[in-house]
Amino acid sequence: MERNLKNVLVISFGFLFLFTAYGGLQSLQSSLNSEEGLGVASLSVLYAALILSSMFLPPILIKKLGCKWTIAISMCCYIAFSLGNFYASWYTLIPTSVILGLGGAPLWSAKCTYLTIAGTSYAEKAGKNAKDIINQYFGVFFLVFQSSGIWGNLISSLILSQSSTKVEISEEDLECCGAYNCLTDSTNTTESAKPSSSLIYTLLGVYTASGVLAVLLIIIFLDQIKSDQAETEKEKLEKPSFWSTFLATFQHLKDKRQCLLIPLTMYSGFEQGFLSGDYTKAYVTCALGIQYVGYVMICFAAVNSLCSLLFGKISQFTGRKLLFALATVTNTACIIALLLWKPHPKQLAVFFVFPALWGLSDAVWQTQTNGLYGILFEKHKEAAFANYRLWESLGFVIAFGYSTKLQVYIKLYILLSVLVLSVVMYGAVECIEAKSSPGTPTAMKKENGGALTQETHM
Repeated sequence: MERNLKNVLVISFGFLFLFTAYGGLQSLQSSLNSEEGLGVASLSVLYAALILSSMFLPPILIKKLGCKWTIAISMCCYIAFSLGNFYASWYTLIPTSVILGLGGAPLWSAKCTYLTIAGTSYAEKAGKNAKDIINQYFGVFFLVFQSSGIWGNLISSLILSQSSTKVEISEEDLECCGAYNCLTDSTNTTESAKPSSSLIYTLLGVYTASGVLAVLLIIIFLDQIKSDQAETEKEKLEKPSFWSTFLATFQHLKDKRQCLLIPLTMYSGFEQGFLSGDYTKAYVTCALGIQYVGYVMICFAAVNSLCSLLFGKISQFTGRKLLFALATVTNTACIIALLLWKPHPKQLAVFFVFPALWGLSDAVWQTQTNGLYGILFEKHKEAAFANYRLWESLGFVIAFGYSTKLQVYIKLYILLSVLVLSVVMYGAVECIEAKSSPGTPTAMKKENGGALTQETHM
Protein backbone atom coordinates (compact mmCIF):
# COMPACT_ATOMS: atom_id res chain seq x y z
CA MET A 1 0.00 0.00 0.00
CA GLU A 2 1.27 3.47 -0.86
CA ARG A 3 2.70 5.07 2.30
CA ASN A 4 0.70 8.29 2.23
CA LEU A 5 -2.56 6.39 1.72
CA LYS A 6 -1.66 4.18 4.69
CA ASN A 7 -1.26 7.29 6.84
CA VAL A 8 -4.61 8.64 5.62
CA LEU A 9 -6.30 5.37 6.64
CA VAL A 10 -4.57 5.44 10.05
CA ILE A 11 -5.89 8.95 10.73
CA SER A 12 -9.34 8.04 9.40
CA PHE A 13 -9.73 4.99 11.65
CA GLY A 14 -8.19 6.85 14.58
CA PHE A 15 -10.90 9.50 14.26
CA LEU A 16 -13.52 6.78 13.76
CA PHE A 17 -12.64 5.13 17.08
CA LEU A 18 -12.36 8.48 18.90
CA PHE A 19 -15.66 9.92 17.68
CA THR A 20 -17.49 6.63 18.07
CA ALA A 21 -16.93 7.29 21.78
CA TYR A 22 -17.46 11.05 21.83
CA GLY A 23 -20.50 11.08 19.51
CA GLY A 24 -22.35 8.47 21.53
CA LEU A 25 -21.49 10.20 24.79
CA GLN A 26 -22.60 13.62 23.56
CA SER A 27 -26.03 12.27 22.54
CA LEU A 28 -26.53 10.86 26.06
CA GLN A 29 -25.35 13.84 28.12
CA SER A 30 -28.75 15.49 28.67
CA SER A 31 -30.28 12.16 29.74
CA LEU A 32 -27.35 10.49 31.49
CA ASN A 33 -26.34 13.51 33.59
CA SER A 34 -29.66 15.30 33.99
CA GLU A 35 -29.18 16.35 37.63
CA GLU A 36 -29.29 20.17 37.75
CA GLY A 37 -28.64 20.20 34.01
CA LEU A 38 -25.05 18.99 34.45
CA GLY A 39 -24.92 17.21 31.07
CA VAL A 40 -25.98 20.13 28.88
CA ALA A 41 -23.97 22.56 31.01
CA SER A 42 -20.86 20.51 30.29
CA LEU A 43 -21.58 20.66 26.55
CA SER A 44 -22.07 24.42 26.74
CA VAL A 45 -18.71 24.82 28.51
CA LEU A 46 -17.13 22.46 25.98
CA TYR A 47 -18.11 24.58 22.99
CA ALA A 48 -17.11 27.79 24.77
CA ALA A 49 -13.63 26.31 25.30
CA LEU A 50 -13.61 25.28 21.64
CA ILE A 51 -14.14 28.90 20.58
CA LEU A 52 -11.08 30.03 22.56
CA SER A 53 -9.06 27.05 21.37
CA SER A 54 -9.83 27.78 17.70
CA MET A 55 -8.36 31.27 17.99
CA PHE A 56 -5.04 30.52 19.64
CA LEU A 57 -3.91 26.90 20.09
CA PRO A 58 -3.68 25.16 16.67
CA PRO A 59 -0.70 27.11 15.20
CA ILE A 60 1.24 26.91 18.48
CA LEU A 61 0.85 23.15 18.98
CA ILE A 62 1.38 22.18 15.34
CA LYS A 63 4.56 24.26 15.21
CA LYS A 64 5.98 22.90 18.48
CA LEU A 65 4.85 19.26 18.34
CA GLY A 66 4.19 18.48 14.69
CA CYS A 67 0.95 17.06 13.33
CA LYS A 68 1.32 13.49 14.64
CA TRP A 69 1.84 14.39 18.29
CA THR A 70 -0.70 17.22 18.16
CA ILE A 71 -3.30 14.67 17.03
CA ALA A 72 -2.26 12.13 19.68
CA ILE A 73 -2.26 14.63 22.58
CA SER A 74 -5.54 16.22 21.46
CA MET A 75 -7.14 12.77 21.37
CA CYS A 76 -6.14 12.32 25.02
CA CYS A 77 -8.29 15.38 25.81
CA TYR A 78 -11.31 13.46 24.51
CA ILE A 79 -10.41 10.45 26.67
CA ALA A 80 -10.32 12.77 29.70
CA PHE A 81 -13.97 13.67 29.02
CA SER A 82 -14.93 9.97 28.96
CA LEU A 83 -13.13 9.45 32.27
CA GLY A 84 -14.90 12.47 33.76
CA ASN A 85 -18.24 10.77 33.08
CA PHE A 86 -17.35 7.82 35.34
CA TYR A 87 -17.91 10.01 38.40
CA ALA A 88 -19.99 12.76 36.86
CA SER A 89 -20.18 15.89 39.00
CA TRP A 90 -19.59 19.59 38.59
CA TYR A 91 -16.01 19.04 39.80
CA THR A 92 -15.16 16.36 37.24
CA LEU A 93 -17.31 16.96 34.16
CA ILE A 94 -16.85 20.73 33.77
CA PRO A 95 -13.00 20.65 33.93
CA THR A 96 -12.83 17.69 31.51
CA SER A 97 -15.23 19.51 29.18
CA VAL A 98 -12.83 22.46 29.14
CA ILE A 99 -9.94 20.09 28.40
CA LEU A 100 -11.85 18.50 25.51
CA GLY A 101 -12.81 21.90 24.09
CA LEU A 102 -9.20 23.07 24.19
CA GLY A 103 -8.08 19.90 22.40
CA GLY A 104 -10.78 19.98 19.72
CA ALA A 105 -9.45 22.74 17.48
CA PRO A 106 -5.79 21.53 17.40
CA LEU A 107 -7.02 18.01 16.61
CA TRP A 108 -8.96 19.07 13.51
CA SER A 109 -6.36 21.61 12.37
CA ALA A 110 -3.55 19.04 12.64
CA LYS A 111 -5.65 16.51 10.73
CA CYS A 112 -6.31 18.97 7.90
CA THR A 113 -2.64 20.00 7.81
CA TYR A 114 -1.45 16.37 7.72
CA LEU A 115 -3.81 15.34 4.92
CA THR A 116 -2.90 18.44 2.91
CA ILE A 117 0.84 17.85 3.24
CA ALA A 118 0.47 14.13 2.52
CA GLY A 119 -1.61 14.84 -0.59
CA THR A 120 0.82 17.46 -1.85
CA SER A 121 3.78 15.17 -1.23
CA TYR A 122 2.25 12.27 -3.15
CA ALA A 123 1.12 14.54 -6.00
CA GLU A 124 4.69 15.83 -6.48
CA LYS A 125 6.09 12.29 -6.64
CA ALA A 126 3.37 11.00 -8.97
CA GLY A 127 3.23 14.12 -11.14
CA LYS A 128 -0.47 14.66 -10.43
CA ASN A 129 -2.60 17.65 -9.51
CA ALA A 130 -2.18 18.29 -5.77
CA LYS A 131 -5.74 19.59 -5.38
CA ASP A 132 -7.19 16.37 -6.81
CA ILE A 133 -5.12 14.14 -4.51
CA ILE A 134 -5.96 16.25 -1.44
CA ASN A 135 -9.67 16.00 -2.29
CA GLN A 136 -9.34 12.23 -2.65
CA TYR A 137 -7.67 11.99 0.77
CA PHE A 138 -10.40 14.08 2.41
CA GLY A 139 -12.99 11.92 0.67
CA VAL A 140 -11.45 8.74 2.09
CA PHE A 141 -11.29 10.34 5.53
CA PHE A 142 -14.94 11.37 5.65
CA LEU A 143 -16.10 8.09 4.13
CA VAL A 144 -14.66 6.33 7.20
CA PHE A 145 -15.29 9.07 9.76
CA GLN A 146 -18.96 9.74 9.08
CA SER A 147 -19.98 6.27 10.23
CA SER A 148 -18.79 7.07 13.77
CA GLY A 149 -22.19 8.52 14.67
CA ILE A 150 -23.83 5.21 13.81
CA TRP A 151 -21.37 2.99 15.72
CA GLY A 152 -21.25 5.15 18.83
CA ASN A 153 -25.01 5.29 19.21
CA LEU A 154 -25.40 1.60 18.34
CA ILE A 155 -23.02 0.67 21.16
CA SER A 156 -24.95 2.79 23.68
CA SER A 157 -28.31 1.34 22.66
CA LEU A 158 -27.13 -2.28 22.74
CA ILE A 159 -25.55 -1.89 26.18
CA LEU A 160 -28.28 0.20 27.81
CA SER A 161 -31.03 -2.07 26.45
CA GLN A 162 -29.63 -4.84 28.68
CA SER A 163 -31.13 -3.13 31.72
CA SER A 164 -33.17 -5.57 33.78
CA THR A 165 -35.16 -2.77 35.41
CA LYS A 166 -37.60 -1.87 32.66
CA VAL A 167 -39.56 1.07 33.99
CA GLU A 168 -43.16 1.39 32.88
CA ILE A 169 -43.88 5.04 32.26
CA SER A 170 -47.34 5.95 33.49
CA GLU A 171 -49.81 8.04 31.50
CA GLU A 172 -49.41 10.75 34.11
CA ASP A 173 -45.65 10.85 33.56
CA LEU A 174 -46.15 10.86 29.80
CA GLU A 175 -48.06 14.13 30.18
CA CYS A 176 -44.73 15.65 31.22
CA CYS A 177 -43.05 14.64 27.95
CA GLY A 178 -42.87 16.77 24.84
CA ALA A 179 -42.99 20.51 24.22
CA TYR A 180 -44.87 21.41 27.39
CA ASN A 181 -42.78 19.21 29.67
CA CYS A 182 -42.88 19.65 33.43
CA LEU A 183 -39.27 20.43 34.21
CA THR A 184 -39.11 18.83 37.66
CA ASP A 185 -41.39 15.89 36.94
CA SER A 186 -39.64 14.96 33.71
CA THR A 187 -36.34 14.98 35.56
CA ASN A 188 -37.75 12.55 38.09
CA THR A 189 -39.06 10.33 35.32
CA THR A 190 -35.66 10.37 33.65
CA GLU A 191 -33.97 9.47 36.92
CA SER A 192 -36.30 6.57 37.65
CA ALA A 193 -35.62 5.12 34.19
CA LYS A 194 -31.86 5.55 34.46
CA PRO A 195 -29.90 2.32 33.83
CA SER A 196 -27.92 0.64 36.60
CA SER A 197 -24.45 1.93 37.49
CA SER A 198 -22.85 -1.28 36.19
CA LEU A 199 -24.33 -0.77 32.71
CA ILE A 200 -23.26 2.87 32.66
CA TYR A 201 -19.73 1.91 33.72
CA THR A 202 -19.66 -0.79 31.04
CA LEU A 203 -20.67 1.74 28.40
CA LEU A 204 -18.10 4.30 29.59
CA GLY A 205 -15.47 1.56 29.70
CA VAL A 206 -16.12 0.65 26.06
CA TYR A 207 -16.02 4.32 25.05
CA THR A 208 -12.78 4.94 26.96
CA ALA A 209 -11.18 1.84 25.42
CA SER A 210 -12.22 3.06 21.97
CA GLY A 211 -10.51 6.40 22.65
CA VAL A 212 -7.33 4.70 23.94
CA LEU A 213 -7.30 2.49 20.83
CA ALA A 214 -7.45 5.64 18.67
CA VAL A 215 -4.43 7.15 20.44
CA LEU A 216 -2.42 3.92 20.17
CA LEU A 217 -3.27 3.68 16.47
CA ILE A 218 -1.87 7.18 15.88
CA ILE A 219 1.25 6.73 18.03
CA ILE A 220 2.22 3.33 16.63
CA PHE A 221 1.22 3.46 12.97
CA LEU A 222 1.12 7.14 11.90
CA ASP A 223 4.35 8.41 10.36
CA GLN A 224 5.64 11.76 11.55
CA ILE A 225 5.78 14.27 8.71
CA LYS A 226 9.38 15.05 7.84
CA SER A 227 10.56 18.50 8.79
CA ASP A 228 11.28 19.47 5.18
CA GLN A 229 7.75 18.45 4.17
CA ALA A 230 6.20 20.46 6.97
CA GLU A 231 8.44 23.49 6.55
CA THR A 232 6.15 25.19 4.06
CA GLU A 233 3.14 24.65 6.27
CA LYS A 234 5.02 25.93 9.34
CA GLU A 235 6.02 29.06 7.44
CA LYS A 236 2.36 29.66 6.64
CA LEU A 237 1.53 29.30 10.30
CA GLU A 238 4.33 31.66 11.34
CA LYS A 239 3.61 34.48 8.91
CA PRO A 240 0.55 36.00 10.57
CA SER A 241 0.91 36.76 14.27
CA PHE A 242 -1.71 35.31 16.56
CA TRP A 243 -3.14 38.74 17.25
CA SER A 244 -3.34 39.60 13.55
CA THR A 245 -5.20 36.32 12.93
CA PHE A 246 -7.46 37.06 15.87
CA LEU A 247 -8.18 40.58 14.62
CA ALA A 248 -8.69 39.39 11.03
CA THR A 249 -11.61 37.26 12.22
CA PHE A 250 -13.40 40.31 13.56
CA GLN A 251 -12.26 42.64 10.81
CA HIS A 252 -14.05 40.31 8.43
CA LEU A 253 -17.29 41.48 10.05
CA LYS A 254 -16.86 44.71 8.11
CA ASP A 255 -18.20 42.72 5.17
CA LYS A 256 -21.97 43.23 5.21
CA ARG A 257 -22.57 39.74 3.82
CA GLN A 258 -20.71 38.14 6.73
CA CYS A 259 -22.86 40.03 9.23
CA LEU A 260 -26.03 38.96 7.42
CA LEU A 261 -24.92 35.31 7.57
CA ILE A 262 -24.38 35.30 11.36
CA PRO A 263 -27.97 34.18 12.21
CA LEU A 264 -27.82 31.36 9.63
CA THR A 265 -24.47 30.19 11.01
CA MET A 266 -25.68 30.34 14.62
CA TYR A 267 -28.86 28.49 13.66
CA SER A 268 -26.72 25.51 12.71
CA GLY A 269 -25.55 25.35 16.33
CA PHE A 270 -29.06 25.98 17.70
CA GLU A 271 -30.72 23.18 15.72
CA GLN A 272 -28.01 20.60 16.41
CA GLY A 273 -28.02 21.57 20.08
CA PHE A 274 -31.80 21.16 20.28
CA LEU A 275 -31.76 17.68 18.76
CA SER A 276 -28.96 16.28 20.93
CA GLY A 277 -29.83 18.20 24.11
CA ASP A 278 -33.63 18.57 24.15
CA TYR A 279 -35.26 16.12 21.74
CA THR A 280 -33.30 13.19 23.17
CA LYS A 281 -34.34 14.06 26.73
CA ALA A 282 -37.83 15.59 26.58
CA TYR A 283 -39.20 13.27 23.90
CA VAL A 284 -37.15 10.06 23.59
CA THR A 285 -35.84 9.41 27.11
CA CYS A 286 -38.99 10.74 28.74
CA ALA A 287 -41.43 8.59 26.76
CA LEU A 288 -39.37 5.56 25.66
CA GLY A 289 -36.33 5.37 27.93
CA ILE A 290 -32.66 6.22 27.59
CA GLN A 291 -31.91 2.97 25.70
CA TYR A 292 -33.70 4.36 22.62
CA VAL A 293 -31.58 7.52 22.37
CA GLY A 294 -28.85 5.71 20.43
CA TYR A 295 -31.23 4.19 17.88
CA VAL A 296 -32.88 7.58 17.27
CA MET A 297 -29.51 9.30 16.78
CA ILE A 298 -28.40 6.51 14.42
CA CYS A 299 -31.38 7.42 12.26
CA PHE A 300 -30.31 11.07 12.29
CA ALA A 301 -26.66 10.26 11.49
CA ALA A 302 -27.51 7.86 8.65
CA VAL A 303 -29.94 10.24 6.90
CA ASN A 304 -27.59 13.19 7.47
CA SER A 305 -24.66 11.33 5.91
CA LEU A 306 -26.61 10.09 2.88
CA CYS A 307 -28.23 13.49 2.24
CA SER A 308 -24.88 15.30 2.59
CA LEU A 309 -23.52 13.11 -0.19
CA LEU A 310 -26.68 13.52 -2.29
CA PHE A 311 -27.00 17.30 -1.90
CA GLY A 312 -23.31 17.78 -2.63
CA LYS A 313 -23.87 16.13 -6.00
CA ILE A 314 -27.24 17.60 -7.00
CA SER A 315 -26.54 21.19 -5.87
CA GLN A 316 -24.89 21.90 -9.24
CA PHE A 317 -28.24 21.15 -10.90
CA THR A 318 -30.69 22.57 -8.36
CA GLY A 319 -28.69 25.52 -7.07
CA ARG A 320 -28.31 26.32 -3.36
CA LYS A 321 -31.49 28.43 -3.11
CA LEU A 322 -33.77 25.47 -3.76
CA LEU A 323 -31.92 23.34 -1.19
CA PHE A 324 -32.09 26.10 1.42
CA ALA A 325 -35.82 26.37 0.75
CA LEU A 326 -36.22 22.59 1.20
CA ALA A 327 -34.38 22.69 4.55
CA THR A 328 -36.41 25.70 5.72
CA VAL A 329 -39.77 24.07 4.94
CA THR A 330 -38.72 20.74 6.45
CA ASN A 331 -37.33 22.28 9.65
CA THR A 332 -40.32 24.59 10.07
CA ALA A 333 -42.73 21.66 9.69
CA CYS A 334 -40.76 19.66 12.27
CA ILE A 335 -40.77 22.52 14.79
CA ILE A 336 -44.53 23.08 14.45
CA ALA A 337 -45.20 19.33 14.69
CA LEU A 338 -43.03 19.04 17.81
CA LEU A 339 -45.04 21.85 19.40
CA LEU A 340 -48.27 19.94 18.79
CA TRP A 341 -47.18 16.32 19.29
CA LYS A 342 -47.65 14.50 22.60
CA PRO A 343 -45.10 11.65 22.51
CA HIS A 344 -46.38 8.19 23.42
CA PRO A 345 -44.63 4.78 23.30
CA LYS A 346 -47.35 3.43 20.99
CA GLN A 347 -46.21 5.90 18.30
CA LEU A 348 -42.72 4.40 18.05
CA ALA A 349 -42.19 5.19 14.35
CA VAL A 350 -42.81 8.90 14.92
CA PHE A 351 -39.80 9.12 17.24
CA PHE A 352 -37.62 8.20 14.24
CA VAL A 353 -39.40 10.37 11.66
CA PHE A 354 -38.34 13.60 13.37
CA PRO A 355 -34.57 12.86 13.50
CA ALA A 356 -34.72 11.60 9.90
CA LEU A 357 -36.26 14.86 8.69
CA TRP A 358 -33.91 16.81 10.98
CA GLY A 359 -30.97 14.97 9.40
CA LEU A 360 -32.17 15.94 5.93
CA SER A 361 -32.35 19.61 6.94
CA ASP A 362 -29.04 19.55 8.79
CA ALA A 363 -27.33 18.11 5.70
CA VAL A 364 -28.39 21.24 3.80
CA TRP A 365 -27.39 23.65 6.57
CA GLN A 366 -23.93 22.06 6.81
CA THR A 367 -22.97 21.44 3.20
CA GLN A 368 -24.58 24.50 1.62
CA THR A 369 -23.61 27.02 4.30
CA ASN A 370 -19.99 25.87 4.16
CA GLY A 371 -20.11 25.99 0.38
CA LEU A 372 -21.67 29.47 0.51
CA TYR A 373 -18.82 30.74 2.69
CA GLY A 374 -16.29 29.28 0.24
CA ILE A 375 -17.94 31.03 -2.70
CA LEU A 376 -18.67 34.44 -1.14
CA PHE A 377 -15.36 34.87 0.65
CA GLU A 378 -12.94 33.12 -1.69
CA LYS A 379 -10.20 35.69 -1.09
CA HIS A 380 -10.56 35.63 2.70
CA LYS A 381 -11.36 31.99 3.41
CA GLU A 382 -9.35 31.74 6.63
CA ALA A 383 -11.11 34.66 8.30
CA ALA A 384 -14.48 33.59 6.88
CA PHE A 385 -14.28 30.01 8.17
CA ALA A 386 -12.95 31.27 11.50
CA ASN A 387 -16.18 33.26 11.71
CA TYR A 388 -18.14 30.17 10.74
CA ARG A 389 -16.62 28.15 13.58
CA LEU A 390 -17.02 31.06 16.00
CA TRP A 391 -20.72 31.75 15.37
CA GLU A 392 -21.79 28.12 15.06
CA SER A 393 -19.99 27.27 18.31
CA LEU A 394 -21.69 30.27 19.94
CA GLY A 395 -25.02 28.83 18.77
CA PHE A 396 -24.15 25.56 20.53
CA VAL A 397 -23.12 27.42 23.70
CA ILE A 398 -26.40 29.37 23.86
CA ALA A 399 -28.57 26.33 23.00
CA PHE A 400 -26.97 24.15 25.67
CA GLY A 401 -26.73 27.10 28.07
CA TYR A 402 -30.48 27.77 28.27
CA SER A 403 -31.44 24.10 27.87
CA THR A 404 -32.25 23.56 31.56
CA LYS A 405 -33.67 27.04 32.17
CA LEU A 406 -36.53 27.08 29.65
CA GLN A 407 -39.34 24.73 28.78
CA VAL A 408 -39.14 22.94 25.46
CA TYR A 409 -41.93 24.89 23.76
CA ILE A 410 -40.10 28.17 24.45
CA LYS A 411 -36.92 26.71 22.92
CA LEU A 412 -38.92 25.63 19.87
CA TYR A 413 -40.29 29.16 19.45
CA ILE A 414 -36.73 30.53 19.76
CA LEU A 415 -35.58 28.01 17.15
CA LEU A 416 -38.38 29.02 14.79
CA SER A 417 -37.64 32.73 15.27
CA VAL A 418 -33.92 32.28 14.57
CA LEU A 419 -34.78 30.19 11.49
CA VAL A 420 -37.07 32.89 10.08
CA LEU A 421 -34.46 35.59 10.77
CA SER A 422 -31.75 33.42 9.18
CA VAL A 423 -33.73 32.86 5.99
CA VAL A 424 -34.63 36.55 5.64
CA MET A 425 -31.00 37.62 6.06
CA TYR A 426 -29.78 34.86 3.75
CA GLY A 427 -32.23 36.18 1.16
CA ALA A 428 -30.66 39.62 1.56
CA VAL A 429 -27.22 38.11 0.87
CA GLU A 430 -28.53 36.49 -2.33
CA CYS A 431 -29.98 39.84 -3.42
CA ILE A 432 -26.64 41.56 -2.82
CA GLU A 433 -24.85 38.86 -4.80
CA ALA A 434 -27.36 39.02 -7.64
CA LYS A 435 -26.79 42.78 -7.98
CA SER A 436 -22.99 42.69 -7.67
CA SER A 437 -22.16 39.54 -9.62
CA PRO A 438 -25.15 38.09 -11.49
CA GLY A 439 -22.98 35.42 -13.15
CA THR A 440 -21.69 33.82 -9.95
CA PRO A 441 -21.94 30.02 -10.18
CA THR A 442 -23.95 28.32 -7.49
CA ALA A 443 -21.85 25.19 -7.16
CA MET A 444 -18.21 25.81 -6.31
CA LYS A 445 -15.76 24.40 -3.84
CA LYS A 446 -18.02 21.71 -2.46
CA GLU A 447 -14.92 20.10 -1.09
CA ASN A 448 -14.45 23.04 1.26
CA GLY A 449 -17.96 22.56 2.58
CA GLY A 450 -17.50 18.82 2.98
CA ALA A 451 -14.13 19.04 4.69
CA LEU A 452 -15.08 21.73 7.15
CA THR A 453 -18.56 20.52 8.00
CA GLN A 454 -17.36 17.84 10.36
CA GLU A 455 -14.92 20.18 12.07
CA THR A 456 -17.77 22.19 13.42
CA HIS A 457 -19.26 19.00 14.78
CA MET A 458 -16.21 18.57 16.91
